[in-house]
Amino acid sequence: MATNSHGGKVLDKLAKPLLIALLQVRIYLKDRADLAFSFLLPIAIFALTYGAFGGETSFNGTAHIVNEEEGGLYSALLLDRLGEVDNLDVDLLSASKAESKLDRVDLLMVVFIPSDFSERLEAGEPAKLVFKQRGNGGDEGQIVASIVGGVANRMAQELQVRNEVAEAVADTGISQSDMENTVQQLLENERESPSVTVEEEIVGVSPDIVNDLMPGILVMFVLFAITLTARALVEERKRGTLERLLTTQLSIGQLFVGKFLVNFSRGLIQALVLILLAYAVFQMFTPLAFVESLVIVIAFVAAVSSLGLIIGSIARSEDQSIWIAVFFTMATVILGGTFFEIPESGILSVLSKLSINSYAIDAFETIISDGDSLSDIGIQLGVMTGVAVIGLFIGRSLFRVMPGGR
Repeated sequence: MATNSHGGKVLDKLAKPLLIALLQVRIYLKDRADLAFSFLLPIAIFALTYGAFGGETSFNGTAHIVNEEEGGLYSALLLDRLGEVDNLDVDLLSASKAESKLDRVDLLMVVFIPSDFSERLEAGEPAKLVFKQRGNGGDEGQIVASIVGGVANRMAQELQVRNEVAEAVADTGISQSDMENTVQQLLENERESPSVTVEEEIVGVSPDIVNDLMPGILVMFVLFAITLTARALVEERKRGTLERLLTTQLSIGQLFVGKFLVNFSRGLIQALVLILLAYAVFQMFTPLAFVESLVIVIAFVAAVSSLGLIIGSIARSEDQSIWIAVFFTMATVILGGTFFEIPESGILSVLSKLSINSYAIDAFETIISDGDSLSDIGIQLGVMTGVAVIGLFIGRSLFRVMPGGR
């Protein structure tokens, strides 16, 4: 009987902090403003940042062309060749429509193929394309003009090769058809396997913008949201809410644990939703990496929750708690290399060791980008767990139920 009574008391002591956390989480989930800040704002910021710095890095454009030549062999060939260019669309317009769009500034550049284009090429005379543009034609227009000019020049060079080969073999008895077929085959081989190739190398912008941004945004908003809950703790202390809770036979220790569980539950829900979205939309994780990321989230949220309690305990007013939380969050974000890479040496590298963000982001990158396991992030998990334990100890020693008292 004594054992059962003792066990009931233990369960009662554990149940009371859990009930406090459950009540506060229910209030949080019903608060639209809090939910918007916790979920919609980080998603919107990520979407804007991804749109500005992510996505496709190659050029995509449209060549607006007026073909004034009806049934011309080389004008048709030019259009076919342009249609084969990657990331370039061909938009055929009538002359009147093109002129109208240029006048209204709907278009900045239009390419005109003159009516004698094929005739002049067949006669071995210089042919020209007309580029009508407003101003400098815009960045896209200049790139399109370069592409069209390059394709047209290659066609002219091929035609010149045919003419010179035809003159060279004119007295050798080689038939015109054999000569045409041989030259055509050689030209096609050159187009498929050119002697000189161009390789693009992106410098200064990461090709994996999702993996670079998502961990930073996740930890920043979890940190921001939890530390800002310190304001609620200050407000409850000033209004006497915490003192009244003690009349329900709650101990100060149980109240402290309950507030910690409130912060922890809120941060865990927010982080879980964000990584679920990342998993569903961007396929950032393998199933194993997703589970390992949850372990990182738990350690990080526990550490930040304890820090939020410290801020709430030392702040004397709501405004003071907000300013401390904002300053702490921004300093941690900057020093943690949330949106830029911290150099491996120098004062910034030393200061980054003081930021809890740097350990969380490093752990996420190790799991997500490098494909490593939890055994490779033992130091990061150890630091975050240590911060949680030390933070709880300091927070409990500073925790006050009444202004100026315990």
